Amino acid sequence: MPELPEVETVRRGLQPAMEGRVIKSADVNRPDLRWPFPQNMAQRLQGQTVTALRRRSKYILADLSSGETLLIHLGMSGRMQIDEAPTANFHHEAPATQKHDHVVFHMEGGTRIRFNDARRFGAMDLMDTATQDTHWLLEKLGPEPLGNSFNEAYLKAKFKNRNTPVKSALLDQRIIAGLGNIYVCEVLHRTSISPKRKAGSLSGPKVASLLPAIRDVLTEAIEAGGSSLRDHRQTDGELGYFQHNFAVYDREDQPCAKAECAGVVKRIVQSGRSSFYCAKCQR
Repeated sequence: MPELPEVETVRRGLQPAMEGRVIKSADVNRPDLRWPFPQNMAQRLQGQTVTALRRRSKYILADLSSGETLLIHLGMSGRMQIDEAPTANFHHEAPATQKHDHVVFHMEGGTRIRFNDARRFGAMDLMDTATQDTHWLLEKLGPEPLGNSFNEAYLKAKFKNRNTPVKSALLDQRIIAGLGNIYVCEVLHRTSISPKRKAGSLSGPKVASLLPAIRDVLTEAIEAGGSSLRDHRQTDGELGYFQHNFAVYDREDQPCAKAECAGVVKRIVQSGRSSFYCAKCQR
């Protein structure tokens, strides 16, 4: 499932095509994805200006001039693909609608944006912008890891006396919004923390070391366009490239990436998810 860097990459790709632009019409080609689409979704989108395009955790939020916000969740395989409007100098036919193009936004000016989701684990919803923080998908989310409210004092308070593994604590969306399995593995390797360590057992300096590592890993991943392991594509169809920078994720039995370490990457399963780490340098 796309994590924060992949969703942020998609948001940035969509921004020039959607923000400040009018949705001339929308095709809703099925009644549901993971959940039913909101009632009269096509009619509620038609003619609305996208006043802002934001991200909250792993969700893209499009604020509309109607006072509603469109929530987009990419799910396991969802893609937002932009078909630019033909120009006089470079006329081309728009690609035909594909089998899994479940929602198509026709923007004023001719640009078309297709939401393609082969596995149908994605979702869309409409909510009042003014009360969006009470939406059931958003109301319990923790702070954004790249925001000011995510700080050392906050994380120390959340980890204090917590008996769960630090890996599980970092994946808890109620503590930090948007972190997923790939980037938590990479963060723990950078900070030399074992994923098996109890969150409450970490010293103050160890907890503090997590903050810059989280921000650095996420920033680097966003700059690389995210990680493409199976389904993730940017809005122009290009792959992300951060997977080439993995130090531990999906590198079982390979040498630790740290030059001073002679360890080997191991894989264990925690709460049904694979954790990759070096048992020699991560304690």
